[in-house]
Amino acid sequence: MTLHAAVAAAATLMSMAFALSTFERWLRGHRRHEAAWTISLAMFAAGSASLWVGAAIGWSEWSFKAFYLFGAILNVPFLALGTIELLAGPKHGRRWTAIISLLGAFCVGLVVSAPLLGAINPDVLPQGKEVFDIGPRIAAAIGSGVAAMVIIGGALWSAWRLMPTRSANSSSENRSGLSPGRLALANLLIAAGTIILSAGGVLNSVVDEMNGFALSLVAGIAVIFIGFLLTNTDVTSDVRALRAPVPWRAPANRSGRDEAA
Repeated sequence: MTLHAAVAAAATLMSMAFALSTFERWLRGHRRHEAAWTISLAMFAAGSASLWVGAAIGWSEWSFKAFYLFGAILNVPFLALGTIELLAGPKHGRRWTAIISLLGAFCVGLVVSAPLLGAINPDVLPQGKEVFDIGPRIAAAIGSGVAAMVIIGGALWSAWRLMPTRSANSSSENRSGLSPGRLALANLLIAAGTIILSAGGVLNSVVDEMNGFALSLVAGIAVIFIGFLLTNTDVTSDVRALRAPVPWRAPANRSGRDEAA
């Protein structure tokens, strides 16, 4: 197995493990942002698996279309949806869930039906401009670029809430049950992971293309998942429950004679 195939395999297994972890958290609390993140991580796993297949046995039309769809168009918007759900609440989250789902379905049809502009070299990761017309490329630019701006903007907004002039006038916890500091750190890590994923193009100038994308996937997904873990309120709730004082109760009488006495 080549290096880029091994790294792509690691990214696939890591994404699948993280997706199962967030899915388990969603089953416990049915929090909407965890459902969105589970879908996003499942798409990261699908994109990484496509990269793995292309690196291991050679690129074809459908392996690249799957990689382009799940790795360049759909995954980051659902990651951004989790940020919206976490910061803006279910009212805005439901609206954006419908919008992103409809646009995602449109992008699936767009990529699946897109004709190829030329033959695909099975030994080299194709570039979108060499394979697709303008439609899928615009979808990738909007899906990755705009969604990444939402994630980074959410992280900056969370950090802004920590400013002294803001924190003095705000409550210690928000609607998600997290302290502002923990929420800000979680979103900053998710934004940092998103930036790492977007830096795959920079890695292309240092290592070969498939290595660059695979390395950025592994590093970015790991940082994002650490941010996810910081949004878990279950551990915090358990610690508070253990620290809560137990109400004092008078011991019950052992018999009616004691009470009479």
